[in-house]
Amino acid sequence: MKHLTTALTLSLLALSGLAAAQSNLRVGMAYDAGGKFDKSFNESAYTGSQRAEKAGGVVVKDFEPSDPSQIVQGIRGFSQDGFDLVIGVGFANNASVTQVAKENPDMAFGLIDDVSEAKNVASLTFKEEEGSYLVGYLAAMNSSTGVVGFLGGMDIPLIHKFEAGYIAGAKAANPKVSIVSQYVGTTPDAWNNPGKAKEISASMRSKGADIIFAAAGASGKGLQDYIKQQQCLKAAQLPKGVTFKTDNYKAVPKSASYTSACAGNTRPMFFIGVDSNQNYLGDFDSKPGTLNHGLTSMMKRVDNAVYTLIEDVKADKFKGGQRVFGLKDNGVGYAIDQYNKALISSAEVAKVEAVKAKIISGAIKVPAER
Repeated sequence: MKHLTTALTLSLLALSGLAAAQSNLRVGMAYDAGGKFDKSFNESAYTGSQRAEKAGGVVVKDFEPSDPSQIVQGIRGFSQDGFDLVIGVGFANNASVTQVAKENPDMAFGLIDDVSEAKNVASLTFKEEEGSYLVGYLAAMNSSTGVVGFLGGMDIPLIHKFEAGYIAGAKAANPKVSIVSQYVGTTPDAWNNPGKAKEISASMRSKGADIIFAAAGASGKGLQDYIKQQQCLKAAQLPKGVTFKTDNYKAVPKSASYTSACAGNTRPMFFIGVDSNQNYLGDFDSKPGTLNHGLTSMMKRVDNAVYTLIEDVKADKFKGGQRVFGLKDNGVGYAIDQYNKALISSAEVAKVEAVKAKIISGAIKVPAER
């Protein structure tokens, strides 16, 4: 009798666990090129999904295509398995999400970074220009040469928003600043061509750019690698008409390799990260106390957008259509942490926060087009 009671108890526990698992909201995430651990856009989306899962009542499954043609199959697979919410990460997934959403009008879908025509798709987009304005402002305030760079990935309207905001912010901080802009390419390969991005970085340095903002996906690693290799600008290598105007980081401790490679009249080079907080990638000697080469990061809070969408579905508040995340929604911003706190003064933070407040209030209108 004791064994029978134990068996019944175990059976009931198993059924209870099965019921709990079935009651969880099931979310399917189909990632864009670069995979969910790209240290950028995809990873931010992944972080948001994991936050929702940890909050409870949610189970997340991933699909990472090895080829773009597989995306629609992965999204359709989630729908056929009866998932409660299917999210396509990246504008390249628009056609696939829209197609499968139309095939399943009673299901909930999400699309990051583009707008779907299907009524049952929540299209989550961002005011990238607002966050880019703030990092452009910081770049112009901190450039030692008065020349800053913008390195875009694929030459498309979405990345033009980053460029337009960055240029406007830089010119607001320093009307005399010079901005050098270039794109990696015009095809999706531009997101994953660090070699080309490295060549562009070298060209920008030769024009005197000491701070470069890359909105280029995995290609941005080419910029980071180039700055790790060069570390600084040298006075003797500056082009005609460009001189060192400031030396903001003279007192910041430098790494041994920097001290060796950048002796004499030099100034450090910096990158500005994108999408997620990439400041740590500028800590080339794994010592946050020495000069970091990541000035800041334009954070596109895909994680917040994904988390919000999942929680809406969980609360039975799903709505199709476009939803835009800007500064006032904590959808974009800039990063200050242990890696760059020695680079950006409290006075500069106060200035940027004042600018941020004016953007939110509407006193400053940030352009979204070049």
